[in-house]
Amino acid sequence: MLKEFKDFISRGNVMDLAVGVIIGAAFTAIVKSLVDNIINPLIGIFLGQIDFSNLVFKVGNASFKYGSFINSIINFLIIAFVVFLLVKAINKIMPAKDNSSEETPTPTIEEKYLSEIVEILKKTR
Repeated sequence: MLKEFKDFISRGNVMDLAVGVIIGAAFTAIVKSLVDNIINPLIGIFLGQIDFSNLVFKVGNASFKYGSFINSIINFLIIAFVVFLLVKAINKIMPAKDNSSEETPTPTIEEKYLSEIVEILKKTR
């Protein structure tokens, strides 16, 4: 069981996923800082300081802070747009992968025989 776990952990996919999660967390902090410190103040210049966090409705003793939810939605949309722009810029900078340089695999003996059979069948029809 321990050997199976070691094999599972040492697989490339798991390590790639772990690296992706760590980089994603760091990237999230960068994007959040960009949005909070640069994008939101720019929006505030044109639209004024929009803050919905004090919007609340109460039912009995329960308080529903729907204004904070609206703020979260707005921040999500801004972050998603900034990430979209970053990915678009990175895609322009990074060259596309050239898959034409990959070698075509050589056919196996079975594949050769099958292709010959197909050719014979085409000729007989």
